[in-house]
Amino acid sequence: MDILLIGSGGREHALAWKLTQSLHCDELYCAPGNAGIAELATCVPIDPMDNAAIVDFCREKNIDFVVVGPEQPLVNGLVDALEAAGVDAFGPTQAAAQLEGSKGFTKDLCAEYDIPTAAYQRFNNAPKAKMYVRQQGAPIVIKADGLAAGKGVIIAETVEDACDAIDACFEGTFGEAGAEVVVEEFLEGEEASLFAICDGQTAMLMGTAQDHKRVGDGDTGPNTGGMGAYSPAPVLTQELIDEVMTEIIVPTLAGMHARGHPFRGILYAGLMLTADGPSLIEYNTRFGDPECQVLMPRLKSDLVELMLAASTGSLLELPEAEWDERTGLTVVMASKGYPGSYEKNTVIEGVEDAEKAGALVFHAGTSRSEDGALLAIGGRVLNVTGFGDSVTEAQQAAYDGVAKIRWENGFTRSDIGWRAIAREKAVT
Repeated sequence: MDILLIGSGGREHALAWKLTQSLHCDELYCAPGNAGIAELATCVPIDPMDNAAIVDFCREKNIDFVVVGPEQPLVNGLVDALEAAGVDAFGPTQAAAQLEGSKGFTKDLCAEYDIPTAAYQRFNNAPKAKMYVRQQGAPIVIKADGLAAGKGVIIAETVEDACDAIDACFEGTFGEAGAEVVVEEFLEGEEASLFAICDGQTAMLMGTAQDHKRVGDGDTGPNTGGMGAYSPAPVLTQELIDEVMTEIIVPTLAGMHARGHPFRGILYAGLMLTADGPSLIEYNTRFGDPECQVLMPRLKSDLVELMLAASTGSLLELPEAEWDERTGLTVVMASKGYPGSYEKNTVIEGVEDAEKAGALVFHAGTSRSEDGALLAIGGRVLNVTGFGDSVTEAQQAAYDGVAKIRWENGFTRSDIGWRAIAREKAVT
C-alpha cells in the first residue's frame, strides 16, 4: 500500500524508518518531511495544517493509508477530513484529540471516571485563578489549557511565580492555548510515560519511556519539547504497568466511548509515580518526541499492521506487540539558544560517522543546501540513539555517536538517563 506520513520532526523520521520496514509499505510519502526523511520517502511541500491540500494529494496519488505524526493536525481535524473523503488514517478524530487539545477536557473526564490525577480547577480569567492559588499555596502547577508545544506547563515554587504564570497565559504568551488555565495540585514523585495503541475499545501496550523535559543537566532550566529519552523505563514495573492500564487507560477508553468519541490511535500517558500509586499528569494523543525515537527501534512487530488494526477496530485479532529487550537511549542535539531564539542554517557534519559507529540518527529540524550540506533549521535538530543491555550501556553508545557529529552551533544535555543509571549503580 502507498502511505502518507504527516510531519517533519524526529518522531516522524523514526516512524518513517519503521514504516518502510513493513511488508505492507510500497511507497512512502511525507508532508513535509526533513532531510533525514527524504532518504526514506518522497517529501512533498504540503502544510500539515492544510486539510484540503492533504485530501487532494491523497486522491491524486491514490494514497491507501495516512499516518498523522504531530498533535496539531489531529486537533485541527485532519483525520475527520480524511475519513470524510474515504481515506483510511491512523490517529484520533478531532473530538477524541481533545484529550491532548484541552487539558481541562481531560481533567473533567478523569473526575467523571475516577481516573487518578491531581486535584484541579479550571479558570477563564486571571483574578479567580490567582485567588485559588492564594488559597491553595505553593508549589502549584499552572497549565495553559491548549497546545503549547510542550512549553505551557509551569511548576510554580511560590504563589508570586504562580500568579506571574497565570498572567503570562492570559496575556498571550502561549497564544490561544492560554485562553483558559488549569491550576492543579503539585504531585511529588517520579515522572514516566506509558504508550498504548487503541482501536476505540481495546488497548495494547506500546512501551514505556522516560523523557527529559528541562533544557539543562540535572533537570534544570526551562521546559523544552524534550532533550532526550530512554526506553523501557525500569521505574515502571510490570505491576505498575498493569495498574496504569487498568486504572487509567481502560477507563479513559470507556469514557471516550460513552461520550460518543471512541479513541483510536496512540494514547500517551504522562504519569507521576507517587507514594499513593500512578497518577495521570496529562495525555498526548500521538507518539512522543523524542520517545518515539527509542520506541520504534525496539519494536519488533510490524508497525503498519498495528496501525491498521487500530484504525479498523481489530486489535484483538493481533498478538501483543513484540519488543527488543535492550534499552534504547536518544540524545537530542539542539541549536544553541533553544528553547529561546537560535541561529538557523548552520552546517552539520559527521552524521555518517555517528551511524558507522553504531548509532541511529533521526533528523528533526534539518534541510539540505543547494550543494547538499546538512543544515540546522530548527530548535531540536538531531536525535542520536544508542542501544545496550542497560541504560548505562545505551547512554555510552548514544554519546559516542554524539561525539562523532561536528556542529559548532549545537548542544546537548550530558546526563540523559541519569536517574536510571543512578539506580543501576546502586544495585551494583
